Amino acid sequence: MSYHVSKKIIGSFDDATTKVKEALQQEGFGVISEIDLKEKFKEKLQVDFRNYKILGACNPKLAHQAIQQEPNIGVMLPCNVLLQEHENGEVEVTAINPMETMAAVDNPNLSSLAEEVSQKLKTAIDKL
Repeated sequence: MSYHVSKKIIGSFDDATTKVKEALQQEGFGVISEIDLKEKFKEKLQVDFRNYKILGACNPKLAHQAIQQEPNIGVMLPCNVLLQEHENGEVEVTAINPMETMAAVDNPNLSSLAEEVSQKLKTAIDKL
C-alpha cells in the first residue's frame, strides 16, 4: 500500500481547490488549515513556485475517537490533502493514507478508525 492516494484532474487550480473542499465536506471533513506554499515561498524566499497548497482536513467525530484511543495521535492530525499544479496544466490532488501512517503507532484499536478515514479520503478523491 502507498502512503497516499492521488488523482490528476483538468481545470483551474482554484476550481480544483473548491471541488476538493466540497468532496471532503461530503465525506464529513472540514478544512481547518490551508497552507499556500506558492505564496509563502514568494514571501519568505522571493522564489516563484507553481501552485502548491496543503489542506488540513479533519473529521471531528473520527478525530475525537482516535484521540480517545491514543492521546498523542494529535501529532498526526489533521489529514493532509495536497493540491499541486503541473506544467501541463493538470492539478494533482493527493491525500494521505492513514492506514499507512497509523501503522507506525502501536495501537491495534486505531486500525478500524484508520481504515474508515482512509476510505473516506479515497472516496473524496475518487469523486473529483
